[in-house]
Formats: sequence, structure tokens, C-alpha cells
Amino acid sequence: MNHNGPVLQMTGIHKQFPGVKALTNVNFRLFPGEVHALMGENGAGKSTLIKVLTGVHSIDQGTVALENTPIKISSPLDAQVAGISTVYQEVNLCANLSVAENIYIGREPRRFGRILWKDMNHNAQQLLKKRMNLDIDVTQPLHAYSVAVQQLIAIARALSISAKVLILDEPTSSLDRGEVVQLFSVMTRLKNDGLAILFVTHFLDQVYDISDRITILRNGEFIGEYMAKELPRIELVSKMIGKELDQLEEMPKGEAEYQTNRNILMKASALGRKGSIEPVDLTIHKGEIVGLAGLLGSGRTELARLFFAADKADHGEIVMEGEKAAIHSPRQAIDHNIAFCSENRKTEGIIDDLTVRENIILALQASQGWFKTISRKRQDEIADEYIKALNINPPNPEHLIKNLSGGNQQKVLLARWLLTDPSLLILDEPTRGIDIGAKAEIQKLVLSLAQKGMSVLFISSELEEVLRVSHKIVVLRDRHKVQEMTGSEISQKNVMKAIAGG
Repeated sequence: MNHNGPVLQMTGIHKQFPGVKALTNVNFRLFPGEVHALMGENGAGKSTLIKVLTGVHSIDQGTVALENTPIKISSPLDAQVAGISTVYQEVNLCANLSVAENIYIGREPRRFGRILWKDMNHNAQQLLKKRMNLDIDVTQPLHAYSVAVQQLIAIARALSISAKVLILDEPTSSLDRGEVVQLFSVMTRLKNDGLAILFVTHFLDQVYDISDRITILRNGEFIGEYMAKELPRIELVSKMIGKELDQLEEMPKGEAEYQTNRNILMKASALGRKGSIEPVDLTIHKGEIVGLAGLLGSGRTELARLFFAADKADHGEIVMEGEKAAIHSPRQAIDHNIAFCSENRKTEGIIDDLTVRENIILALQASQGWFKTISRKRQDEIADEYIKALNINPPNPEHLIKNLSGGNQQKVLLARWLLTDPSLLILDEPTRGIDIGAKAEIQKLVLSLAQKGMSVLFISSELEEVLRVSHKIVVLRDRHKVQEMTGSEISQKNVMKAIAGG
């Protein structure tokens, strides 16, 4: 690692959007010949910082200096010209063009206006061999190669534009273990050549495998910069979550006592999906709230989506009340009395231009089939009943749902699924982005549903919330189930230790 001074320095960065302070006085340094991990939970400001650095957003306040020279980055092209290149999680290349064309697109070697194909292919071949240790046929179309190789080609393209700083944004999210090893050997080679690499990932093991330095953001603020080898994992997790270990108090348990004599509702054996989550065993009892704990990207949502068959499992089986259940689609999940409130309520939940009433009756109508229409009188009765029960505001069933607050939209989604009287209710981030009052109401509702015998799979990024409502907690890390806790085993300290691992 080169300690002669940072190649990139961001100082006192502020960025505000209407009603949101995205970054407040954030500092970031990147040295040549190092891999620097940028860490933080959802909403920490990582994406905004990268967008500011690459000219997607302008800075409200603060300075960016490259090799000690202040620079103004007003567009992604400015960033590229300055030597800052980004490779995103989704490879943004042209699958139908050749590898060489993808590397030199828009910058092809020409003579008298004609592309010098032989030169371009030779240059691409040499670049991949020399910098990436990759020996492939560059005249083949990009789609002929795996995602991992495409990722390396995207990096080669970035390097061909004389990059001084390489930003890798979630480059390993769709790679298997062997492909990650291949990528890391290339990253090590590049840093040894003096390149400065900014690495964004959610995988803790990978952070410690490859990173030299770590910067942590939380709620848009700079928490600190640390040498990776001097920062224990548990401290990294506590700084990301905002709970210092020595200040942890035991949380009160959920109001419903945990009973071990409950009947089993569902048993998942080795349930998994390649590239999404490793095989998981999980038993859910009737009337039990199972909390999924883990950092962003740990596999919580991926597991929930497998239970509802929103994503199809390619491994394992589910047994419901003693019988093997064929659940290969959301429709079949609904037939097995499983309901799913997605974390993306805007895109996978509410239908903007429908009324509160229409949104509430949607799942029930779908389960009955579109030829058995629920009468308007019955629709009105249902809407009124749930608006009162869940205290939905304003209490007008004919209001367009898009005009409601986030908390009330969430309650409408809950009403939709409660109406189907599910045996298992999957709640993925049901309280994200809603006010404290609405949060407390939803938590109480979850506890009361469990007391009436409904099983709940509960996901939240807020550890206190998972601890408050759960009878059992399953901890996930880097797409693996690492621990299961019940009763007196459940505490903030134990859960955070399991999340950190190592």
C-alpha cells in the first residue's frame, strides 16, 4: 500500500434532496495501491456519495481533490476524463457486441474514418491478458461469457480509459464463490499496480478478505475511517447499526410468551436458490413470530421471497402442516395461505391509481378468481371494517392510495393480506420509512395476530424491532443462516455477535 498521500480526497461533503439530508459533512480518502471498503446500512449515504463522486449529483457543499488538485465533477463524463471509472453491480455493456467492441466502444482506433479491427482486437486481447490475467477470444460476443467474465471485461473497459480511481459497486452480488476468488485476484493485481479501488459490498467476509481500509457512513454522516486489520468485525457491525457494544441494554421481550409446545405450521428443509441464498433449514410454529436478523444483503429478503415463490427455489422443499407443499408461484403460495408484504411497497405493493378500497380487496378478489366478483356492497363493508381496525387515515375508502402517507399505505397493504386470513404472514420491512406512532401500531398488531394463532415471518433492519416482536430469531450473514435463537438466548449482544461472526 502506498502511504504517500491520497489520490482522492473528499472533504466536508453535503448533499440535500427535498426534505432529506443525504450527506452531512462527509469525508473520504482513497490512497493509491489500496482497496478501500465503503460500508453502511440502507440509507447510510453510500450510493449518494458515489453519485456525487461520479458527477450524477452535484455537491451542495465541500470539495473533491484528485492528486491534491481540486476538481469540479459536473457529469459522469467529467469523472471519466478525470480518471474516475465505475463498474456497477449490473454490467452495463452491450451483450450483442464483441468483447473488444465493448472495451473500446466510442473510442475505436480508426484510420481515414474506418475502424482498425485488427488493432482493436489485438489491444483488447493484450489489455485483458496483462491487467486481468484473462485469455479469451475478444472477437466473440459478450453474451458468450459468464457474468464473472463480463464483470472483468467491464473493469478492463474502465482501465482502458486510464483510470486512477476504480469504483466497484456491489461487483460480487451475482457471483459464486469461485468467481469471487477470480475477481479478488484481479483486484489484488490492480492494487499492486498502484490503482486506487473503492469497493462497495454488503458481504462482511469479503470486506475482510480484500480491503485495506474501511470508511463507515450512517444516516448520511461520516462515522470514521479505519484500517481493516485494526477494526474487529463486531465493532464494524456496531458502528454501522449505531449501537456501541458497551452501551447495549437488554431489550424487553415481546409481549407474547414463547411456548415450545406449539404445533408446526411450516418446515423448510435445505431451501435455497443459487446466487441468491444458500440452503436454509427453518421451522415455523403456529402463532410464532420468527424474526430474520442480518445486515443489508445478508439474504433476509431473498429467503422471504422463496417462501412466497416470488423467486423460485432451485433447492430443498417445504412441508406445510405435515404435508409436502408444491409452492412454485405466488398464486400457489396464496392457495397455501401464505401472504407476503414486500419491502418495495411502491413497486410491488400498492397500485397508485386505485382507491384504498380497491387496494384492500385486491388479494381476496385474486384468490376467488376474476369471474367471482366481490359485490360493491361487500367491498364497502370490508374496506370500512379494516379502515377502522387498522386506524387508516384519512378514513375515506375512495381516497386514491397514492395520496396517503407511507405508514397508512403500509396499513392498507396489511389489510389486503389480513383479509385473506393467512396462516403465515411474511412482513418484509413493514415499518420502513413510517413515523414512530404508526410503527408502534404495526408492532402491536403483529403481536396480537400471533396471539390469535397466525404465524409471522418478520424482517426489519432495526434490530430493536426484531428483538421486540420475535419469539425466535434467525441470523443470516453473507447469504447463509448462521444461528437460531429462542428464549433467553435472544439479546442484542448475541444477535450482533452472530451478525459479525469471525
